[in-house]
Amino acid sequence: MKSLKSLKWILILSFLVLPFANVAGSNVSAAGKMSDQLMLTLNSKTMVHNGVTMNSVQPVTVQNGTSFIALSSISARYGYTVSFNAATKEITAVGNSHELIFKIGSTIIYGDGQPVKTALAPYILNGSTMIPVRTWSNLSGSTLDFSGKKITLSWNVLKQPTADFSIEPGEIYAGETVVNYIDKSTNPSGLPFVDDRYTGRMEVFPEAGSYTITRQVQDVNGLWSDPYSVTVQVKPQNMPPVAGFKTEKQEYRIGERVNYTDLSSDDNNAIVRRTWGGDKQDVYFEPGVKTITLEVEDSKGLTNSITQTINVTDEVLYTKDEYNKLFTPTGEKFAIDGDSVLKFPSLPYKIQDEGAQFVRSNSPEILLGEGLAYVSQLTGQVRFMFHNVNNVGYPVKIHLVATNNNSSSVTVNTGAVGIGGPDPYVDKSGKMATLRYMNSLVANPTPTTTTIKPGQSVTLLPEISKVPLKQNDVFTAYADLYADKELTYRVVVVASAKDPIKEWNKLNVLERNDVHVRGTFNKANRAIEMSETLGAEPQRIILGDRTMDKYTDGIDEITGQLELNTGNFGVLYKMRLQNVAPHTLIALNPRGGNYTGAMIVNGQVVQVTNSSILKDSGEAAVLYRTGDSAESVEIVFTISAGSNLPIAMLFLPMPAKRF
Repeated sequence: MKSLKSLKWILILSFLVLPFANVAGSNVSAAGKMSDQLMLTLNSKTMVHNGVTMNSVQPVTVQNGTSFIALSSISARYGYTVSFNAATKEITAVGNSHELIFKIGSTIIYGDGQPVKTALAPYILNGSTMIPVRTWSNLSGSTLDFSGKKITLSWNVLKQPTADFSIEPGEIYAGETVVNYIDKSTNPSGLPFVDDRYTGRMEVFPEAGSYTITRQVQDVNGLWSDPYSVTVQVKPQNMPPVAGFKTEKQEYRIGERVNYTDLSSDDNNAIVRRTWGGDKQDVYFEPGVKTITLEVEDSKGLTNSITQTINVTDEVLYTKDEYNKLFTPTGEKFAIDGDSVLKFPSLPYKIQDEGAQFVRSNSPEILLGEGLAYVSQLTGQVRFMFHNVNNVGYPVKIHLVATNNNSSSVTVNTGAVGIGGPDPYVDKSGKMATLRYMNSLVANPTPTTTTIKPGQSVTLLPEISKVPLKQNDVFTAYADLYADKELTYRVVVVASAKDPIKEWNKLNVLERNDVHVRGTFNKANRAIEMSETLGAEPQRIILGDRTMDKYTDGIDEITGQLELNTGNFGVLYKMRLQNVAPHTLIALNPRGGNYTGAMIVNGQVVQVTNSSILKDSGEAAVLYRTGDSAESVEIVFTISAGSNLPIAMLFLPMPAKRF
């Protein structure tokens, strides 16, 4: 009878446990390796957790075919915290990922807030709460395995690491590029790697083609990542570039242009530098054998060069002076005999002053502190010119603040604007301001409108204060404004972080100097019209000489002092030359020192010069060439700040073209 009872219990346990064990076994295969394992024995207090033996407060018991374990003992192994609510008579076990609530005598157990029904309810054994082992396994996310009297719980699935890597550099050449492998592998557990395996990895790939490199990594738990692959395209070994050029012929006359055709090539089309050397010129004015070299370099630093020769005969196609007059590009400069210019007839002209208003804020030119550089009350059209150097000792900004003292609003329109700097070089600042102002005049932008309410002060021309002036920086600007009622304009110089609206009424007027100019002038535009034929012989027109082109006069509105606009800086000139002879070169020649800037010639902006400045009277810049018939030419310009006067506008007959 006793053996029959034992057989009965074995059969009951087989029906209850074996099907569950099969499912659990499949779960283990799918989930992967577990980091925690707890081994229990039926009717025993002995527990083995990750190889360490300890005792439960109560043995594992079986009630009606269901195994029970003491909650306090199993929760401690899982790291759960257990608490008892006397009011509800509920026992709560809280872990890192789950919250389980049990109630003595209730077959409803809550796992993470969801009710789960069990076959048998928890009960009390010798003061310990006993819970079903299978229920704990399911709700804690564990796997459960029965083997005879042995019960095994496994939990904390180890997540698989991820292999990853990149390859540098981006371009790989066979036989020469050393490849770097950048490890980017990750492990969700944070555990270190103990092994990795590459297939296809090479430090230098011997031949061009497509290569696939695969990597796997293994962590300290023995888990391997899935394979990760990178495919690289290896280019053929980089070859040096091949330098090459040709000329149209091997023999040239003096003054005959040499056209060079670059024939250089590279296997990767990656030539990054071409350096011409030797005697290479576009035109020669001395006879003899000329040696020309060309060196080319590719993106990998490999170079190649070639040297060829041409012969320049004694025959003259053009002299240097003739060639320059014919072929120097517009906006570029050429050498000229400065003394010979003085022998050209100086043409008289009449100036028609136009009553436009102009403000020149140029004194003190060197700013020594914060303050008001100028104050003026104006209405209508006005042109502003700013030209200053920062010597305050810290960054400052120049602002134009307008105040409306009327009882009604004032509308202000902003037209053409040109800004140069901040820049350490005065000629560059002056040139860029003039160039951009000329471009703005040609573009004729739609005016921007600002409305200023009664009693209100606003900052106009925000673009002039966009960038602070560092110590020793030069700033130049031109701007056209139109106000329909009188405004008080203040040129405010303050530290770059200060608000000019809040500061201007605290500032003193900056003291002017005797060298530079500040003031308001009423004849801001000058028209020069000439109807006689120009260019039939070498001729010149002198501008800024203070004799024929007299300086405009005005007033310093701060002191009431009469002011002379020395240099006529800021004045806009409009020259209308009604009859310029065919084949005439119009050029600009400085007579007082260096000169730069820009001019509008028949609607096109021409720089003086494109890549440099005119350094002295031995240089001239090409402004325009007439064609086969007489032309009317209009030239608009303003004297560039930082340049020297006077200047001569030259009209030079060009030689006939020869072949």
